[in-house]
Amino acid sequence: MKDRVILFAGTTEGRRLARYLGDAGVDVLACVATEFGRQFIEEGAHVEVSSGGLGEEGMRRVMREGCSCVIDATHPYAAVISGKIRAACADTGAEYLRLIRPEGRPHDGLTVVPDVASAVEYLKGTEGNILVTTGSKELERYAGIDGYLDRVFARVLSAPDASRSCAEKGFQGRNLFCMQGPFCEELNYGLLRQVGARYMVTKDSGEPGGFEEKVRAARRAGAEVVLVSRPEDSPGYGIAELADMLAERFGIGPMPAAAPARRKVSVVGIGMGGGTLTADAREAIDGADLLIGAERMVRSVSTGQDSLIEYRADPILSYLDGHPEYSRAAVLVSGDTGFQSAAKKVVDGIDRDRFDLEVICGVSSVAYLCSRTGSSWDDALLLSAHGRGANIVGAVSCNGKVIALLDGGGGADAMCQGLIEYGLGDVDVTLGRDLGQEGEGIMRGKPSELFGQEPGGLCIAMIENPRASRGCALGIRDDLFIRGAAPMTKEEVRSLSVVKLKLERDSVLFDIGAGTGSVAVESALSIPDGRVYAVEKEAEAAGLIEQNKRRFRAANIEVVKGQAPDALDGLPAPSHVFIGGSSGSLRDIMAACLSKNPGARFVVNAITLETVAEMTRCFDELDVEEEEILSVSISKSRRAGGYHLMAANNPIYIGVCVGKGG
Repeated sequence: MKDRVILFAGTTEGRRLARYLGDAGVDVLACVATEFGRQFIEEGAHVEVSSGGLGEEGMRRVMREGCSCVIDATHPYAAVISGKIRAACADTGAEYLRLIRPEGRPHDGLTVVPDVASAVEYLKGTEGNILVTTGSKELERYAGIDGYLDRVFARVLSAPDASRSCAEKGFQGRNLFCMQGPFCEELNYGLLRQVGARYMVTKDSGEPGGFEEKVRAARRAGAEVVLVSRPEDSPGYGIAELADMLAERFGIGPMPAAAPARRKVSVVGIGMGGGTLTADAREAIDGADLLIGAERMVRSVSTGQDSLIEYRADPILSYLDGHPEYSRAAVLVSGDTGFQSAAKKVVDGIDRDRFDLEVICGVSSVAYLCSRTGSSWDDALLLSAHGRGANIVGAVSCNGKVIALLDGGGGADAMCQGLIEYGLGDVDVTLGRDLGQEGEGIMRGKPSELFGQEPGGLCIAMIENPRASRGCALGIRDDLFIRGAAPMTKEEVRSLSVVKLKLERDSVLFDIGAGTGSVAVESALSIPDGRVYAVEKEAEAAGLIEQNKRRFRAANIEVVKGQAPDALDGLPAPSHVFIGGSSGSLRDIMAACLSKNPGARFVVNAITLETVAEMTRCFDELDVEEEEILSVSISKSRRAGGYHLMAANNPIYIGVCVGKGG
């Protein structure tokens, strides 16, 4: 009997300790106050359960029979019974160990009172229904509230003696709910709504007792929380620390960790805020104990929860990992979660093994603008220039309707200036500013009319171009280019070379030795989300490229004046490289491009046999894989009286290779 542990197990933690010690072969006498409490502790070879209350003399008796220690794992508010256990230990010389349940985290806006009597006194001066969750022992005090049978509803344990005691105090029928906790947030919320509670009286039962769930539910239901403070307790140990002490004392393994509670993260599209907040979004926000988002978003929807002002995915995920005290977080994103939203990075990065994730859509600024202007968006090209580059000019050239998110503080003026500069000054523009907010504004006009009237704030534009060209970018006739004296890759070879590049929408292309810019233009029009760097050493040719860039509205071309490879310094890594002229530096140019991207794809044009020889040497010596070398001979007809004669051009050699580092 000397090694027996006497455990007063009135809490979830006490029951965990009883199972842990019993499973490890340590004899335990688990003492509970009622037969109802007995059913929650599993008896076994090493666990004996005593119910019904020992009384002070009974405590002394079992302690004198011998024990290794006495563990007081009673409820934090069971001050009377804890005092009796301590006194019995002092009388018998038994070692007393107090298990302390951590308090819930502090919350703003709670009405804190020292005891139930003070809670009743406070509530006497209020109106509205009251949900009491402080147990049955002091329930009779609430009878002091005028009309208490109409106002006060009690939730107590589903034990027969508890329900009888409540009935004796006048609480039964509609005024009484007998249930075994702890309870989830939804059940708390439903009960508060069921009774129409404006007040909820509770105790700080900590995380194991569902304190956080009660506070969140009350906030959602609009009920004031009246919190009865914990009584002063003797020094003690948390459950992990106490379990470690017992493991060392009895030479047993560590206590198995409790299954971690899954936490919930809601990624919420709040639309434009205000009236565009959906019912699902409002419910998720009201049910959260932590709001995360930009300051304006948090401020517009908060109902007093804790908040983190942050919009970047990595810091958000890191904060959630490091703050387990928040069990239900709402990450706020503007507009809709599926359109140019920060939601994607959060959704992709969340640990699904630890968090339950839900994504709640919102009203996008696109849908809102179209509804306010009576337009549709099913025929529009959607793109974003908000915090990123976007080829709006190219999109407007080829699409009858474009809707673009813009940067505030200059984005609208930059767009209008670009449209004017590239010959699109006659399109119709609708600008929406701070949609859904108090300062909402919608302006319509031509780019020249809107330029200089910067709307500021959050901005979105709808551009309509009834004369948009929907033709293929490849095969532009040679005579449409501004030529000058600069060399130009001819139409058929140009088209074949661009095809062999295998460009994608967002490719980054170096056109080296760009001449008039014909390859740069056709490529740029083929990759509306990409970028073309036209590198040309001759100043006259560089000027021609600028002219052709504007003629064909290829705004995603950047002209780089200088000789490669030196001119490539400072440029981003290319995904593709076209070399139409190398001035004898082909090997150095290819090596410089490979240093930026070892997997770059190259297309090289050669006219002379010397350049062909240099190209084949480069393909052999550099870290590339040769795909093919083509010889292209083009002959075109010309009229000679009533006859057609074929005039042959010089053959062109097209070499294709790919870096092996890709």
